[in-house]
Amino acid sequence: MSVNHYEPPTASSPTTSSGTPHMRPNVQASGKKPGAFRRFFSGMGAGITWLRNTLLNTLFIIVLIIFIAAISSSAPPPLPDSFALRVAPTGLLVDQRSYIDPASILLSDDDPEEAETRVSDLVEAINKASTDKRVTMIVLEPGRLLGGGISKMNEIGQALENFKHAGKKIIAVSDHYSQDQYYLASFADEIYLHNMGMVEITGYSRYMNYYKTALDKLGVTIHAFRSGKYKDYLEPYLRDDMSAESREHNAQWINELWSGYAQKIESLRRLPPGSINDYVNNADAHLALTAGDSAKLALEKALVDKVASRQEMEQALIDTAGKSSEGNWYNGVGVKSYLANIRKMPSLEPNKIAVVVASGAIVDGHQPDGSIGSESMLELLRQVKDDKAVKALVIRIDSGGGSAFASEIIRSEIIALREKNIPIYISMGAVAASGGYWIATAGDKIWAQPTTITGSIGVFGAFPTLEKSLEKIGVYTDGVGTTELAGTLRLDRPLTEKASKVVQLGVDNIYQRFITLVADARNQEVDAIDAIAQGHVWTGNKAKEIGLVDELGTLNDVITAIAQAANLSSYSVEFVHRPLSPKEEFLRSLTESQAGSLMPQSFLESFSSLQLLNTLTPALKPLSDLQKMNDPQGIYVQCLDCVAP
Repeated sequence: MSVNHYEPPTASSPTTSSGTPHMRPNVQASGKKPGAFRRFFSGMGAGITWLRNTLLNTLFIIVLIIFIAAISSSAPPPLPDSFALRVAPTGLLVDQRSYIDPASILLSDDDPEEAETRVSDLVEAINKASTDKRVTMIVLEPGRLLGGGISKMNEIGQALENFKHAGKKIIAVSDHYSQDQYYLASFADEIYLHNMGMVEITGYSRYMNYYKTALDKLGVTIHAFRSGKYKDYLEPYLRDDMSAESREHNAQWINELWSGYAQKIESLRRLPPGSINDYVNNADAHLALTAGDSAKLALEKALVDKVASRQEMEQALIDTAGKSSEGNWYNGVGVKSYLANIRKMPSLEPNKIAVVVASGAIVDGHQPDGSIGSESMLELLRQVKDDKAVKALVIRIDSGGGSAFASEIIRSEIIALREKNIPIYISMGAVAASGGYWIATAGDKIWAQPTTITGSIGVFGAFPTLEKSLEKIGVYTDGVGTTELAGTLRLDRPLTEKASKVVQLGVDNIYQRFITLVADARNQEVDAIDAIAQGHVWTGNKAKEIGLVDELGTLNDVITAIAQAANLSSYSVEFVHRPLSPKEEFLRSLTESQAGSLMPQSFLESFSSLQLLNTLTPALKPLSDLQKMNDPQGIYVQCLDCVAP
């Protein structure tokens, strides 16, 4: 019997793909060693390969450890049997947080989410705390609040008043109170101020930059088209000052809001009518009587209840709320920790009231949170349509408008939702004007707050040309076209009279569409709507008087009302969000683990010189605004900087 033994080819006898030995010269076959040059680069290649594999493996282990830490720390820690709820809003109050790439959070020592505080989170925590026996009081710390509008503060204020009605105390504490911070603090039972601090109330103002002369010097020509004599969005590009029409309607709503601000504080603090205006308008005389001591002045005018050092304020809080087990501080639990604790049990309620938030500028296409993309909103609304558990829908609008086309796409999708046979109510936030109001017309009922800025029912179009800018540097444009409109919408050519007429007719058509759909939605004549439209801005109070809104109230009031309309005795409230991708879910879980930052703050601080760009914001604003304009027809329903003070 014979055995066939297979011997593999040696290094000196390489084989071809068919297994046949392939003969070629070989250094080793001749017994010679590779040269030093070749050995050096071979060793370098092997070293690089080893280093790459080591780094990748190390990175994988680090990510795995962080992920495990995130999972293990996902359960909220237990809370004390008795504590004060610490309400300390940071940044701007918003209805919807702007989208933040989770990876950017991992790479920062600071928490980017602190730039914004969601109003609904604060309201939920305060309302739950009012009936939670563990919560003895609220300590309100508004010192890091940057603003967000009187309407949003009223939403929080309503919850704070409910908390007080439950027989629980609220103390506000801060080194210094800005105008917005003090308004929120005025809902407290007691207000503490540092003995070197002040209550800085100055009133509301409406000032803006105007660019006409600057644009003329740059050779930029703005071709403007509008319907509505109060539609002043384009004024800063066409004038060097405010027009009489703009001054008229802006003075109307801003004085109405200021009156509401002053009267609310005087009511909460039990001050005589006119006290706030006296404090502001005679600040110099009042300060002279206290030798410039602003804290003493605030105490004398009954704006605060206690003036003290930090140590004295800390001790007062310890005496009232108890001492923390972790150190020399009061026994307090933050809103974030409290919400994590009360939300740990999922709702088993079969009936849901869905809340879709439309916050930011209205833009065509898909947009991240903080902007209203037409396609993004359609996806959210279709999520509601497909969810059989949803028995009612509230659309929360906080927008000064934007693209007319995108506004109509969203409005028509809301109309299509009526096939679900559920009530659809609109809740207006700080602003629901122009395109924001366009969307609102699709609701069964429109709710606003007294201080909501709404209306601005008007349309504009704008087209810049740069032929004069180019002439300054010796660039000219010439050529031929097949028609009178060919090549007219070029940035390097002046806009012809015929093209201007075409654009203006398009603007007029959209305006007629706007007032017609408003008239249909409000059961009024088109002429009646035209009379109160014209781009005029109204407060929620006035809008109810003239029939643009149905009711006044906060988001919680709207939810209560729509539950009654849907005959729901029990229900859960669900804010509808864009589903995160698997990658975003993973990165978000890492950021929530609080496992630490991966990038030192010193690295980020090296870019601090970029803050210089902030000083250029007014000059760059025209370019920034134009960049956001992506309406297919270049026609917009947008309010000029409609931001409530």
